[in-house]
Amino acid sequence: LAGHSCPTVAGAYLLASRALGRLYRSEVPRRGNFHVSCGDSLDEGVTGVIASVLTLLTGAAGSGGFKGLAGQHSRRNLLAFGQGGGGTFTFRRLDDGSAVTLSLDLSSVPPDPRMGGLLQALLSGEASEADGRDFRHLWQDRVRRILLEHWDDPALVHIRSA
Repeated sequence: LAGHSCPTVAGAYLLASRALGRLYRSEVPRRGNFHVSCGDSLDEGVTGVIASVLTLLTGAAGSGGFKGLAGQHSRRNLLAFGQGGGGTFTFRRLDDGSAVTLSLDLSSVPPDPRMGGLLQALLSGEASEADGRDFRHLWQDRVRRILLEHWDDPALVHIRSA
């Protein structure tokens, strides 16, 4: 969805999955039936990346989103920033008003300690091909651990009713 694979994208997918599961329980979620409020501004930290994934999964979009057909199904202005507190994401159903607020904490799935040095070498142009392979492997291993080994780990996503 985001054009790349990283822990932030994996976390955004996990956030959306938890929010939709909580709001719909056994029903199938209806795309476009949400307002999503991001606690941080669009350009703060990884908020923009997370919001991009949430837009694609929920249909909630900013002012440039789908304008609808004959006044129906508009997805515009269903995504807001700087609302609800830093690091939070609130999903509100448009049909019944139920809402849930979530925050993401990937610290319980830390990166391999070698990644910092490898990244520095890559960015400075001093990395070998083997360093690049090692970095890519370690990066994707963290994504794998988030999605496969820690999918049900309550430490990653904190949920509260809004």
